[in-house]
Formats: sequence, structure tokens, C-alpha cells
Amino acid sequence: GDPLECEGCGVCVHFCPEEAIDFPLNTCGQWFRSDTRLGPMIHARLGIAQENSGKLVTLVRHQARELAEENEMDLLLTDGPPGVGCPVIASIGGATAVLIVVEPTVSGIHDMERVAQLAAHFRVPAMICINKFDLNLDQTQTIERYAKENGLETLGHIPFDASFTKSMVQGQTILEYNGNSKSALAVETVWKKVQNVL
Repeated sequence: GDPLECEGCGVCVHFCPEEAIDFPLNTCGQWFRSDTRLGPMIHARLGIAQENSGKLVTLVRHQARELAEENEMDLLLTDGPPGVGCPVIASIGGATAVLIVVEPTVSGIHDMERVAQLAAHFRVPAMICINKFDLNLDQTQTIERYAKENGLETLGHIPFDASFTKSMVQGQTILEYNGNSKSALAVETVWKKVQNVL
């Protein structure tokens, strides 16, 4: 096979009857526990020039689940990576629900369709949130059509807003930075709808 096509899943090592395949340990990143003003967070940092892996996502989710159980927390949010590779699969498996945040671009729509198919495969209910919906209203309509045709509820439309970047620079959420803005109110609406699903 082509060594550049290897995803690092290790199935070849498991099934090789001659034990001829070696899979040397490759550390792609480290996981951390941080205590934030909004609660504990388990996260990872990738090494230089390292790609995310399903194994790292699985490790982070496992550590987060242990932390949630130790502290009797009943809600665990996983921010999945963009795209549709192994890390996305690892972030969806075993979830209660998936919120697909999509931007109105051709690549964004393609990724949304693939993630929706993955969620359906794993029988995890999926919902849609359209971010920066006002940057391309034609593509936004395409997203809405796809959602309707595939039984995906659209929980909200978040407008483009430079305040998101400004709030990050200030180390604040959009609700803390400008809680009365249209974008902050849209985020709050989406969150309330997500809570109703959970």
C-alpha cells in the first residue's frame, strides 16, 4: 500500500499473522486539563507539523468523561474538528447529538453533508447552525434546503460580526463582550435550542 495513505488506525498490526508490521509510537500532541472561569476543560495541543488523530480525540473525550463523572456533571460538550476524517468520526461516536456549524461556502456545505451522513450512520441526531449566514444568502438557502430534505433542524442563523474576533482578543465570550448584539442573541438562541434537545 501507499504509506502516505496510512491513517494510523493500527488495524494492519492487529491482523498481520507474521507480526511483520511495526507501528512505532508517534506522539502527535499532548492533552491538558485547564480550569477556566466557565468550568473545567480538557483539550489538546498538536505537535509542530502534526495532524490531528482519532486516537487523540478519543483520549481527550475519555479524560473529559472521567472528569465529568468525578464531578457529577451531566453535560459534556465536545468541539469537534472541521472536515470529515478520523478525528471527526472519533468526536461523533457515542455522542447524544451533533450540532453542525456550517458556513455558506461550497466547502462548508460539502463538509456539512459528510458530517450529517456520519451522524446518520452512527444514529446520532444532527442539527444545523449556519454561521456567517449573511455572507452568501444563496448558499445559505442551499444549506436550508439540504437540512429540510434530510430532516435536520436548523437551530439558528448567526450573522457575520467582527465582534467575535474582538471578544476573543479580550479573552471574553461574545455574550460577555457585547451581549446585546444580534450575533450574541443568535448564539444564545441556538444554545437554548440545543439545551431543549439534550
